[in-house]
Amino acid sequence: MTPPSDVLAQQNGVVIRTHELTKRFDDDVVVDRVTMAIPRGSIFGFIGPSGCGKTTTMRLMLGIYAATGGVVEVLGRSPDHFTTADRQRIGYMPQVFVMYPDLTVWENVNFAASLYGVPLRRHDRLRALLDLVELTGHEGKRARNISGGMRQRLSLAAALVHDPELIFLDEPTAGIDPILRSKFWGHFGQLKEQGRTLFVTTQYVGEAAYCDYVGVMADGRLLMVDTPDGLRSRALGGHVLRIKPERLLDYNQLTELRAAPFVRERQVTVNPDLSLQLVVDDAGTALPAVMSWMDERGVTVTEAGEYSPAFDEVFVMLLEQEAARQAGGVHA
Repeated sequence: MTPPSDVLAQQNGVVIRTHELTKRFDDDVVVDRVTMAIPRGSIFGFIGPSGCGKTTTMRLMLGIYAATGGVVEVLGRSPDHFTTADRQRIGYMPQVFVMYPDLTVWENVNFAASLYGVPLRRHDRLRALLDLVELTGHEGKRARNISGGMRQRLSLAAALVHDPELIFLDEPTAGIDPILRSKFWGHFGQLKEQGRTLFVTTQYVGEAAYCDYVGVMADGRLLMVDTPDGLRSRALGGHVLRIKPERLLDYNQLTELRAAPFVRERQVTVNPDLSLQLVVDDAGTALPAVMSWMDERGVTVTEAGEYSPAFDEVFVMLLEQEAARQAGGVHA
């Protein structure tokens, strides 16, 4: 499989590259021949069901696990050959809280800064990070005495404290309220604009909309890599228009509509509310053509527009399509 990011990757430089990357634990294949290329200055979202291999893939990229087979390169180097300087270019926020429970919030983030060689004049930097993760006012609390969500935010601050150019975030918004999640993603976008690259796993499928590229994983296999819009198109079979005529089209009109040149593969369905759902190649050019077609036949349209389902729905569609392919003996 060749990800659509390859062209951009060649232009901007590949920060992460894998080829046939595989990890087995005994007889259990957890990561199965994953191939991808992630360009510099992008946000790459990694989504998939719990236990599908997302975290293991990230740990292979970080050198926490050794690969069973295949190739992984991060910042142009195999993780098992990372130097101290290489690791200082990388930020990592794991799923599990690994900060020191007996240290305070301030002491933990300050200790992380010292590990990465952040200059001693770092007070303003630490203050800004704690403000970002809304821990200002909690600096003196021991990590063992703060909530799970606050620990999550502390871990994020520690991952960003040295201003890394490549940032791995494993479920960074788990357990965070929607307003703070939005704030985090806004900051992630700012980091991308500054040239940083982010590799983010998430349990919130809707967060795929914030990413430049999204990898969909299931059962240890990377099913696809595409843009958010590209994933919608794959799930739906193209762009989708929803048209609500004032009256239901008769059989002959429906037959004629399905054969129209702007409809893709005769895909027109009637929804329970009697609106029409049309699969087209391009919504921008097809919508005027549909409106003209209706007008020529004296059909008044009360509502018309492109249908963009939530990514939760898109994700379910993609997994169902993959299951159908597997049942039919066709491998992606």
